[in-house]
Amino acid sequence: MNQFKKFSVGLLLTGVAFTGCSPRSTITESEQDIQAINLNFMDSSVRPQDDFFQFVNGGWLDKTEIPADQGRWGSFNELREFNNEAVLKVLQRAAESDEYAAGSDEKKAADFYRIGMDSTLAEKRGIEPLRPWIREIEAVNDVQTLQRYLVKQQQSGGGAFFGVGVNTDAKDSERMALYVSQGGLGMPDRDYYLEDNEKFKDLRKKYEQHVANAMRLAEIDDPDGAARRIMELETRLAKASKTRIELRDPESRYNKFTISELNEVMPSFDWNAYLSDLNAKTAEVIVSTPKFMEEVESIIRDVPPSTWREYLKWKLVNSASPYLSYEFVQNEFEFYGKELQGTEEMRPRWKRVLATTERAIGEAIGKLYTEEHFPQEAKEKAQEMVDNIMIAMGERIRNLEWMTGETKEKALEKLSTFDVKIGFPDNWKDYADLEVDGNPETASYFENVQQAAKFRFDDNINKLGKPIDKKEWFMTPQTVNAYYNPTWNEIVFPAGILQPPFYDYRADAAVNYGGIGGVIGHEISHGFDDSGSRYDAQGNLRNWWQEEDLENFQERTGQLVAQYDAYEPIDGVNVKGGLTLGENIGDLGGLLVAYDGLQLHFDQHGRPDQMDGFTPEQRFFISWATIWRTKSREEALRTQIQTDPHSPAKYRGNGPLENIDAFYEAFGVNEGDGMYKSPENRVRIW
Repeated sequence: MNQFKKFSVGLLLTGVAFTGCSPRSTITESEQDIQAINLNFMDSSVRPQDDFFQFVNGGWLDKTEIPADQGRWGSFNELREFNNEAVLKVLQRAAESDEYAAGSDEKKAADFYRIGMDSTLAEKRGIEPLRPWIREIEAVNDVQTLQRYLVKQQQSGGGAFFGVGVNTDAKDSERMALYVSQGGLGMPDRDYYLEDNEKFKDLRKKYEQHVANAMRLAEIDDPDGAARRIMELETRLAKASKTRIELRDPESRYNKFTISELNEVMPSFDWNAYLSDLNAKTAEVIVSTPKFMEEVESIIRDVPPSTWREYLKWKLVNSASPYLSYEFVQNEFEFYGKELQGTEEMRPRWKRVLATTERAIGEAIGKLYTEEHFPQEAKEKAQEMVDNIMIAMGERIRNLEWMTGETKEKALEKLSTFDVKIGFPDNWKDYADLEVDGNPETASYFENVQQAAKFRFDDNINKLGKPIDKKEWFMTPQTVNAYYNPTWNEIVFPAGILQPPFYDYRADAAVNYGGIGGVIGHEISHGFDDSGSRYDAQGNLRNWWQEEDLENFQERTGQLVAQYDAYEPIDGVNVKGGLTLGENIGDLGGLLVAYDGLQLHFDQHGRPDQMDGFTPEQRFFISWATIWRTKSREEALRTQIQTDPHSPAKYRGNGPLENIDAFYEAFGVNEGDGMYKSPENRVRIW
């Protein structure tokens, strides 16, 4: 559980697995060899000065159909699909090879995948894997028995009432702390319960029916009445929850309590006993939303144990449904897939199981993946790009007109302490304590998933009181994403995203700097966005700004909020500039420093000629827009706008460019053009 924010570049959505397949638009082996711009993806009928995203991607948008099992489809999905195929091959080879002994991490991954793929076994097991859990829930009749069940539930994935986990103390980055966070909702966001418009009212009705259907499948008494009472309970939790925009403020999330103080907030709950049972040895906890915990206390007091039990059964069934028989899987898809994402078909079983296997034992798979798909030359050239972009960021800080010298010194100090991780970890995670049952006579997919969740929880909770291991990674090497971790002040680029179309170590530098270079700059810029900039060089949540500089910064970020607030992807539904601010700062700053880094590369290696009829600078910006090529179903787009800190793809492609002078120069953008913004109105931050 990540209580501090790890900022990522990808198009992430709550409840959506990051895999996909389409025979109409996937990365092929031949496309892996493309080292410049794909002219077939462009739309020459549109002027780049009017709509750059459409100019670069219009041909692709016209030719591409969103696969029936996806809510949206784009460059990230295409690369994930390519990586899925690659991961499946190495996993199958591990299963067939004599190289890996029984009980090895590689064999555990293969066994986990094999049991998950056994749909006949899932049908045979039916709801039997849930029965021991349901019996335990039936025994919950007072706060003490509730606490005991919540311990087991938390250890096996959590989801009820609140979350508990260990992470770096945001104000003391050399120690680990226990965090308690709001949670307990079955829909993606508090607003789904509270927004007073017809779309959300309709979704609430469908969600309640979905809950009833799931309870009926699990043979729970009075499923319709239970669903109604569960909806009432979750609505209370939603009202007490902070909004996603409020949660972006790291100070507001940092509320340190002693255990005795937390007992005062929740006097019905014995936190000493609860944490002892979790093996969480600590004298204090950091609570993200104290008022939420007060509401949990009220629910414990006000709501009868019979309703607790219904709610706990729902959380169990909801978390288990993807790993049970087909009727459970289908019911889960009907709401979370069709209603929230607009997908027409369920993803093939192998993709769903592969994604779960990667969550369970991902680094064991990543080790196999990187041996075949990430050569040393790729890592060395990526490191050179990082070095140039870091130099460029330093120069931009030094030359800022709106920041005073003292704050510049602090910003440069922070930049100098950035840690960079590329490709894969130096030390691989050891899965010796993970239990995977590979015997179809005794195993079930659900039970293996539970064991994996317990392994992750135990691994996390055992960090309390121990030295921080800053060699640890929070994404697997095969992940198509990247992140900035503010308390460790690190930027991390897994091998999975260091592939075409984002990066090809053999490719034209302008294309690489516009693709993965923009991603690198994005993650660096997260250290200086509205949230990341509140952490100092040591990774502590501490103000290092002079007051006038902070005011200038906030004025400029406010302009960026207003710019994105004005975008209207769906009639009547605008982008939330406050929610997406950090990512938008990352895109704008990242593209600027990547452009400057490209110029440094030219100084070092020489400037190339035109290619495909475009200058290096034009290819740089075209590459940036290419990585955001995406088509979305309306339902998926609506969910993204509501819940995702990343702006919709079109505005990630176009939005930063409106503020970048070099783009105007590269494409001759003038007053009256669609992409034009007058110089005095261009947002200038880093």
